[in-house]
Amino acid sequence: MEEVKISTKYQVVIPKEVRRSLNLQPGQKMVAIVKDGVIHLIPNKEITELKGFLKGINVENIREEKERF
Repeated sequence: MEEVKISTKYQVVIPKEVRRSLNLQPGQKMVAIVKDGVIHLIPNKEITELKGFLKGINVENIREEKERF
């Protein structure tokens, strides 16, 4: 696990090993999602690049529970 620091401009640097493993490029856009107090940064990729992206993912607790009347 890598530790990052928030700058005075609220910027963070993604560690080199993380950038390499995800093949992130300068200027690439990311989607920020907050769930249960955790920030998830998801690379915004073309739909054609996503084939097989979620293979083997744990799908438990992905959706928030809604009250049923």
